[in-house]
Amino acid sequence: MTTFLELLLNGVSMGSVYALIALGFVVIFKATEVVNFAHASLLLAGGYITAILHDDIGFWPALIVGVVGAALVGAAIEFLVMRRYRGSDQSVLAIVTIGVDILLVTDLTRRIGTSVLTVGDPWGDTVVPLGPVHIAQTRIAALIAAGLLITAFLLAFRFTSWGVAMRAAAESAETAALMGVRLGRVSISAWAVAGGLAAVAALFLTVFPTPGLERSTSFAAMKAFPAAILGGLDSTTGALVGGLIVGVTESLATGYQGDLTFLGRGLGDLGPYLVMVVILLVRPAGLFGTKELARV
Repeated sequence: MTTFLELLLNGVSMGSVYALIALGFVVIFKATEVVNFAHASLLLAGGYITAILHDDIGFWPALIVGVVGAALVGAAIEFLVMRRYRGSDQSVLAIVTIGVDILLVTDLTRRIGTSVLTVGDPWGDTVVPLGPVHIAQTRIAALIAAGLLITAFLLAFRFTSWGVAMRAAAESAETAALMGVRLGRVSISAWAVAGGLAAVAALFLTVFPTPGLERSTSFAAMKAFPAAILGGLDSTTGALVGGLIVGVTESLATGYQGDLTFLGRGLGDLGPYLVMVVILLVRPAGLFGTKELARV
């Protein structure tokens, strides 16, 4: 039972980090109806900036610069690339994001090389006992930080003029534009918010028990992709629930891998995608996604 509780708690913690990444997918999709395959490069950029700066300016200032830097990278992608394709089919825009992602990830992995970069976090490898359960302090910090950020985003989405503009653009871009909503500002702010969230997620993906930032860190963004899909690409609540499902599934499948050897190795990596496929067979739009209606 103790093992199960530890795996569950670790899964919830990692799920909250996946939810931050999935929320980035959802924010951009709601604002522009584009599936952003360049999210991995935003995550890697934020982590890289934090890792190379923490020795010189300290962890917290480096983290702030990393978040701002990733937000600026996101805004730059929207302004310099995506805006040039405005009006194009969404599938074309999605392909453009794949090209942007290949370009940025290749450059960042070239800079990282074979090194493993630490981010200088203050939590270290401390493990905290919670009754019979032991959990890394970094996991608790991840859960608290993700919870605060997701709550702040949902409140902003609900009660601020920016959130109203986002919701209006998601309902109908043409109608929102006629009502005075500046779609360019909505789009660029969505990319910037997604970049900032990805940078925070990068921090918690590269701290203990993970050795640090390396070339393969960008693959973690793709683990959050099933979270966004199974939750529903246009649902902020779906991003949160999807992230938790992916995190818990991955943690339990990895933890009980030894009892499930007949299914082969790497079950923890495969589990979230299996869950995604099963859910999409039942609900093609995701758990909280909007169903498309067709007039006949």
